Amino acid sequence: MKGNNNLNRRQFFGLVWAASLIALMGQIGRGLLGFVTPVLEEGAFGTVVRAGKVNEFEVGSVSYFRKSRFYLVRLESGFLAMYRKCPHLGCVVPWVEEDSIFNCPCHSSLFTIKGEVIAGPAPRPMDLFPVEIRGDEIFVDTGVVIERSAFDPSQVTPVT
Repeated sequence: MKGNNNLNRRQFFGLVWAASLIALMGQIGRGLLGFVTPVLEEGAFGTVVRAGKVNEFEVGSVSYFRKSRFYLVRLESGFLAMYRKCPHLGCVVPWVEEDSIFNCPCHSSLFTIKGEVIAGPAPRPMDLFPVEIRGDEIFVDTGVVIERSAFDPSQVTPVT
């Protein structure tokens, strides 16, 4: 007799078991990859956000981008994008229009329109995000947080 190419019952069930196990592992891997891979929608925190056109922001204005977690400040010399998080303990710091200051409700840190500390326990100014002006459009990269120890005019992105 030449070689027997037929599978016996034990071999057949062994192959079915191995194929089922491989398929199950593939499904688990696919599900896990979908879970750990972030789906970032346009304008979400951690992405580059189109904030608007330069002429939409008046000098001295502070515009809040809630979904993107930053304030866009228009100074006479250009733009600052400040992270809304207090550098003390991470509370959301609101802009108080009538007082022209950022006032942290957690421990009463106060910040100027440039994010400089003027009172309270905050150890440093509010953090920044990089701002880029392309043509007349403003873009803010909320994926890069810039910690700073003081305000410097070079931190302002000028309007060209």
